[in-house]
Amino acid sequence: REVEENMEEFMLCYEKVYPQLYRTALYYMRNRQEAEDAVQDAVLTAYEKFYQLRDKEKFAPWIMQILVNRCKRRMREWFRKEEDIEQLSISQETDFAAASAVRQAYWELKEEERLIVGLFVFGGYTSEEIAGILNKNHSTVRSKYRRALQKMRKKLEV
Repeated sequence: REVEENMEEFMLCYEKVYPQLYRTALYYMRNRQEAEDAVQDAVLTAYEKFYQLRDKEKFAPWIMQILVNRCKRRMREWFRKEEDIEQLSISQETDFAAASAVRQAYWELKEEERLIVGLFVFGGYTSEEIAGILNKNHSTVRSKYRRALQKMRKKLEV
């Protein structure tokens, strides 16, 4: 009975954050299948360790951190295999040229900047939540976010 209740509680928490998890993974991984796999890995790990999470209110940043770690691990594996990242499929956009320019500017950011922008824009997280995920001060997160957007704007103005 306790296992059933634990699973129900996990599913309720998970259903609230799935769209943000998937969007973040998709933008991070740049490939639908890889994003789905990363989310699946993160959810399995989170479920196995759900009993360790004392404050269920912190489920969203907790599982997002697990997802980010899974995405990073998968990307390291790609580079080890020396696969060409450019071969990964990208989602279709109405204005492909503009989307490509934005995507290019995004991928030229440092890894931490990409993560912060992705969590803000695609994950819908606040600076406080991102600070919790990354173990940083929320004002530091906000300033890194603003600087990353300024870098992207400069690249897009050229």
